[in-house]
Amino acid sequence: KMESGGSASATHEFEVHSPPTDGISALQWNQHHLLVSSWDSTVRLYDVQANALKSSYNHKASVLDCAFIDSTHVVSGGMDRSMKTYDLTSKNEQALGAHDKAVRCINYNPELGTIISGSWDTTCKIWDTRVADSCTGTYPMPDKVYTMSTTVNKLVVGTCGRHVWIFDFRRMDTPLQKRVSNLKFQTRCIRSFPDNTGYALSSTEGRVSIEYFDSAPEIQAKRYAFKCHRTASNPPVVWPVNAIAFHPIYGTFATGGCDGFVNLWDAQNKKRLCQFHKYPTSIAALSFNEDGSLLAIASSYTYEEGEKEYYAEHTTHTPHTRTHTPTNHTKAHSRQHIYKGAFGSGGKTKAKTVGTMNSTWLSVEFG
Repeated sequence: KMESGGSASATHEFEVHSPPTDGISALQWNQHHLLVSSWDSTVRLYDVQANALKSSYNHKASVLDCAFIDSTHVVSGGMDRSMKTYDLTSKNEQALGAHDKAVRCINYNPELGTIISGSWDTTCKIWDTRVADSCTGTYPMPDKVYTMSTTVNKLVVGTCGRHVWIFDFRRMDTPLQKRVSNLKFQTRCIRSFPDNTGYALSSTEGRVSIEYFDSAPEIQAKRYAFKCHRTASNPPVVWPVNAIAFHPIYGTFATGGCDGFVNLWDAQNKKRLCQFHKYPTSIAALSFNEDGSLLAIASSYTYEEGEKEYYAEHTTHTPHTRTHTPTNHTKAHSRQHIYKGAFGSGGKTKAKTVGTMNSTWLSVEFG
């Protein structure tokens, strides 16, 4: 069980220019650049320091994930089943390969120089752009792949049916461990600890589980689960936890849920450090940058309440300042927010879309 801390107060906020026109599916940092994939079939690169859209390219259908290969090359995939690489300097696209169904997850392992993709076709594939036949392996999974995370040598795959398979990249033919999530409902997100000793797993039931790779009984005794992203009402409302992001230095982590809140947690001390202000709709994705000084937050309707019409006021947010002081051993942070409401040309906008509500914010926290 997690203890609760206070609310984070004080933030510097300003608008991000040219956000996606539909829901955000993934975020990833490379220095001061932020890569964003979207249900509007685009992948966009933002220069956060300049507050500008630097580059973009398209897929034939919604893009479900993206990743940096290096500072000038990215990879993406989605509903069109294709894997595509893009050179941010030359603007050249290259077809890497394809799955039989939608590409749901993409990770890049810099230590091995390989790309890993997970698909609804119940396979994971490993790709190496340095060789002619770039697909170096196809590995069957127990069900549709919903989420993945990598460490230096390990791949953690979460699938439909609450399966969690753990692989060693050096021996991909056989999983190191085959687990079933101890959470009772569908897995939404898995993210590995920065120290490579385990992972956090979230589900649709408003819970997060803290798990460890080492199967020794004394290590497994440390695992636990806790409730989060719930609305106190009668009866209480339980929201899916869509996103997890670990701070790369302190080991604290953020979660984002369909309740529109982002919470910051200290897993070691089992305590919630703070809760950010409520965002306009569901939190779809989170990402810390390499030194943990930036946290990107994407707020996009994730269809937890089905298709519905949405009315919103177009507003311009005036920058203001706040400070956030975490408790216990975690370093205090001052933060800055960037967010943008994608409401069209202004006034009242009625948006009704398939796949996600057209009300997407992009927020960046400076730590």
